[in-house]
Amino acid sequence: MAEISDVYFIDGMRTPFGRAGEKGMYWNTRADDLVVKTIRGVIERNPDVPLDRIDDVAIAATTQEGDQGLTLGRTAAILAGLPQSVPGFAIDRMCAGAMTSVTTMAGSIGMGMYDLALAGGVEHMGRHPLGGGDTDPNPRFLTEKLVSPDALNMGITAERLHDRFPALTKERADRFGMRSQHKAQAAYDAGKLQPDLVPVAVTSADGAWGLATEDEGRRPETTMAGLAQLKTPFRPHGRVTAGTSSPLTDGATMSLLAGSRAVTELGLTPKMRLVSFAFAGVQPEVMGIGPIPSTEKALARAGLSIDDIGLFELNEAFAVQVLSLLDHFGISDDDERVNAWGGAIAVGHPLAASGVRLMIQLAAQFAERPDVRYGLTAMCVGLGQGGSVIWENPHYTGKKKTKK
Repeated sequence: MAEISDVYFIDGMRTPFGRAGEKGMYWNTRADDLVVKTIRGVIERNPDVPLDRIDDVAIAATTQEGDQGLTLGRTAAILAGLPQSVPGFAIDRMCAGAMTSVTTMAGSIGMGMYDLALAGGVEHMGRHPLGGGDTDPNPRFLTEKLVSPDALNMGITAERLHDRFPALTKERADRFGMRSQHKAQAAYDAGKLQPDLVPVAVTSADGAWGLATEDEGRRPETTMAGLAQLKTPFRPHGRVTAGTSSPLTDGATMSLLAGSRAVTELGLTPKMRLVSFAFAGVQPEVMGIGPIPSTEKALARAGLSIDDIGLFELNEAFAVQVLSLLDHFGISDDDERVNAWGGAIAVGHPLAASGVRLMIQLAAQFAERPDVRYGLTAMCVGLGQGGSVIWENPHYTGKKKTKK
């Protein structure tokens, strides 16, 4: 008989993230092949997991067509060499696609229906730019003024946050963007991110082979003076620039989840335990504030307060979006708990893949921080949504971090 179960994040890996477009390293690489690489990476790093025991594979993509269509979870499972008894499906919640893959599988595991699951996401924004697919928005959105005509222009929604909250100045956003670049490079220099990256064989336009081993879009040389000179593409004399926005990115992520029974039976070592999660809706025109209500809901469901969160992994769709959440909860811009190893402004944001990147990065920090009990992964989502997941650190000792 099925029993209610805890849900554990056993492991996660991702491809290096590449610049979208013809000059990006994945221009000649299929989206589904990126997913396959992450599945193979995770199962090869966890050889004690019987592949025929995997109950399902959930893969998210925002634009589900071409090489990231066709019930991607199932096709990727077959391509990755999983037993044909393993089913799979595709999922879409725009930027929170992979996050929703995880929470959907977590629901099945928590109810005792599943023991093991793979959950992740992919976005090849070079092949499938946001809004470039065969979509047909219902005309009622505009005729009945349900949403603004530019609600799907994420840059304009970011500009509106600057409008709504005057304290969120361009200077603060520039400084946050610069710090993201510097922290990401420091993490690379210290070897923090590389262990969870799956190398990907790539080909150039002239057929030469290469190996993608690092995130392609980092700009560690970023300075405040340089950011001040950038154009504001979404509005004349605006405040959002390329330096305070996540770049268009290609990449894939994957996680292995398990319930209590599988952890005990297979001798697995969890990296995190899921405590609670929540999604929330806001006005599409200011979608960047979405993580505020979703985090409040997740905290309430966990019986926690924001002060209980020792590490934050917040998706940097735009700097102003993260700053709005920090201001709401009274957290300083340079709080060391927030995106300690940099974020999407530096490494990229392949839409539906990014939720699991946040989890991978949080899990790696948990291993180094036994003084931290709880961490948060959160992100804004297109069409006015937010998603938040609270995790518990299995390495927690209760001892405070000693200052050097």
